[in-house]
Amino acid sequence: MISLPLQIARCGVCPTGRNHGDRLYGRLDAVSRRGWSLFLTLSVLWGIPYLFLKIAVGSLAPPMVVFGRCALAAVLLLPLAAARGELRPVLPCWPWVLAFSLAEIAVPFAMLGYAEQRLSSSLTALLIAAVPLVGAVLTRALNLGDRIDRRRLGGLLVGIVGVAALVGIDVHGGDLVSVAAAGLAVLGYAAGPLLASTVLSELPGVGLAAVALGLNALWYAPFAWFTRPTPVDAVPVKAWVAVAVLGVICSALAFIVFFALVAEVGPARTTVITYVNPAVAVLLGVAVLGESVTLGIVVGFPLVLLGSWLATRRSVPAEPVGA
Repeated sequence: MISLPLQIARCGVCPTGRNHGDRLYGRLDAVSRRGWSLFLTLSVLWGIPYLFLKIAVGSLAPPMVVFGRCALAAVLLLPLAAARGELRPVLPCWPWVLAFSLAEIAVPFAMLGYAEQRLSSSLTALLIAAVPLVGAVLTRALNLGDRIDRRRLGGLLVGIVGVAALVGIDVHGGDLVSVAAAGLAVLGYAAGPLLASTVLSELPGVGLAAVALGLNALWYAPFAWFTRPTPVDAVPVKAWVAVAVLGVICSALAFIVFFALVAEVGPARTTVITYVNPAVAVLLGVAVLGESVTLGIVVGFPLVLLGSWLATRRSVPAEPVGA
């Protein structure tokens, strides 16, 4: 999941290093019907992984799930990227592509799997909704975003209270390790887009995603082998179906839709997806898995969303002295 495209900066590694800040704020006109269709589609595609991940890790080890997901997505996206000529531009940026692969895929995919072994899919999705909060802090710390004014600081505080409500009300002592795993996923999902929208901003999106997924399939292969189920036929069919859905629909198709949406409406409007897909995950967790709508969800989720919205809005420029 690439979420929260924040600030487009100059690429220090790629062959072309133009500044593309207009891509971030230059297409904020009315969203087209196609834009809304892509947005709604992506809201579902990135809202359902928590459901299928919960099903998959019920029978398979997280490394096996990550390998299967990445391998399937890479098999589908690499030929598409090659046909479009989107693989060659990725090669000169390989150090940053490796870093992006770790931050955006390797760490979050595995940590989400470990988290959902103990936590509900609904709670995991709501914890991941804190990505904009962490992203806002990282962009400011790296001097890539607007200053943190009173409104944005208030948003960060409100969001932190929301996360605290989710953890304090719904999490038991034995689940704190799972919460920490979800926290690492949040950090990865916040750092990945920073790399994608700064040092890797010139790369074609599908090519970047294809290579990143392929790299993750390679380095998770040995871990998948050592954690493979024995016997394989003891694994229920629904677990393999869940892995297939995660790879084909939630990764390969979702990345294609994501970059089409960015091209249609710009990165700024695309960030709104971060606020919608957790709600989809909660609805599916309740309707399909029979998960409960807890007090922590009722109290914490609105606070996390409100805090994220306030914390990621652009700062209002300060008035000059004497104005």
